[in-house]
Amino acid sequence: MNITIQNDFQRKTLKALVLRGITQLARFGWEQALSCVFPVVIFASLALTQIIPLPFLPRYDWMLIICLLMQVLMVRFGLETRDELKVITLFHLIGLALELFKVHMGSWAYPEEGYSKIFGVPLYSGFMYASVASYLCQAWRRLKVELVKWPPFLLVIPLAAAIYLNFFTHHFWMDVRWWLSALVIIVFWKSWVTYEVGGTRYRMPLAFSFVLIGFFIWIAENIATFFGAWEYPNQTEAWSLVNFGKVSSWLLLVIVSFLIVATLKLVKEKRPKG
Repeated sequence: MNITIQNDFQRKTLKALVLRGITQLARFGWEQALSCVFPVVIFASLALTQIIPLPFLPRYDWMLIICLLMQVLMVRFGLETRDELKVITLFHLIGLALELFKVHMGSWAYPEEGYSKIFGVPLYSGFMYASVASYLCQAWRRLKVELVKWPPFLLVIPLAAAIYLNFFTHHFWMDVRWWLSALVIIVFWKSWVTYEVGGTRYRMPLAFSFVLIGFFIWIAENIATFFGAWEYPNQTEAWSLVNFGKVSSWLLLVIVSFLIVATLKLVKEKRPKG
């Protein structure tokens, strides 16, 4: 009898744990989905404008209008704060500078016409980088993210700058992305990120979170190129899967993005409240 009761108790306990795990995963997924509103709108707009051509203006110009309107609505309805808008604007400029250089070097191209193109780069492209910052800012706020054992600014800022500069310098000098990746692991070896889901706090190695975000952005990149957001040289004749090696590029870009957002958040927390 005692054995039967004990087995029944264990089954109920296991069932409760599984149910809670599924519930927590669903909550986490929902918060992630809410944090991805801006990227989702961009991808949905790319798909829609590919299937249904809009009148009066080229597609790239409509994409710029949609992105600008979405940004205004997100601030207007409180999905993003004004401080977050400043961070997102910074990423728009950083991304646009990178796009201008990469398109000039022939890394990829925007083959369609548009009035809002500068040196072959449509202005809406900066919003694709800004949407990464939007996701990071919103996920940070919604999941109550906290950093554990964050390295000193004197290490973080030069590392972020070196990663960003390597996107430019590797065209003229050797590509040091793998050295930089190794340096990231060393610098953030003891760093963790903690977050809250349904009142329970969890933690994850910071380096692992970089890998996860970079991988999912690579998936998003495949979706974006499929709908003609931009085009790599090997996709000129027909669409093909983006080289998996691009994950390393997105991983480094995510690291730069996270380091900038984290640094600005920490600076704001330390600023005297007046």
